[in-house]
Amino acid sequence: MIPENQTSSTVFILLGLFSSSNISQVFSFLFIIFILTVTENVLLILLICRDTSLHSPMYFLLSHLSFMDILHVSNIFPQMIINFLSGTRTISFAGCRFQIFLYVILLGGECLLAAMSYDHYMAICHPLHYAMLMSDSVNMLLVMRSWMMGTLNFIVHTAYVLHFPFCEPRVLNHYFYEVPALLKLSCADMSHYEQGVDVSTLIFMLILFSMISVSYIKILHTVLQTKSSQAWKKSFSTCSFHMVVVIMYYGPFILHT
Repeated sequence: MIPENQTSSTVFILLGLFSSSNISQVFSFLFIIFILTVTENVLLILLICRDTSLHSPMYFLLSHLSFMDILHVSNIFPQMIINFLSGTRTISFAGCRFQIFLYVILLGGECLLAAMSYDHYMAICHPLHYAMLMSDSVNMLLVMRSWMMGTLNFIVHTAYVLHFPFCEPRVLNHYFYEVPALLKLSCADMSHYEQGVDVSTLIFMLILFSMISVSYIKILHTVLQTKSSQAWKKSFSTCSFHMVVVIMYYGPFILHT
């Protein structure tokens, strides 16, 4: 491959879904998923904002998780739509930087999941002190920390990945711009950086997953000491949705490793 250091004028070619023979059907299906995802999350946020009975810490955190979900899909699909309608497969370096900006920052969603598990723990294990322990200031602090973790993650990645030289041809066998796919195009030795990313990601995920697991172990311990079937049902209804989301977030990571 031919090295190229002028990243400011770099244009990448995204193969991704365009290598599929039935691209129209695949695109139509994904476009429907995109519309449904954005619509349901927008409606959920509007419902939480308008319904005063939903002005609680759990739904406040859920609204931010829904907003992150909107940004996730909006970070990928608009570029796919542009490429499909124009018949091109290219993405500028500026577009790459914007995609990695959102993609990495939105990894703070894992922090929100940990914050939601902490909220459930307080609601079930310390109901009498819940209002004080989960005040508006505490909720805002949890959300701000989630966004700050994503921002810090982005700064670290930007300082390294976006300043590496890239080689010709700049062809990504992917449908959006992310760090693992980009590393394959670098002319520099990326082995130490890749090892550092793998270790830091594993530690980050394990810490958050451990926090969530400990919260649910304590919740289970509290529920098992309760003889009321109504308390069982209330606890299950409170935690079931969050458990599904946690499985969706961490399931692919566990299977991949």
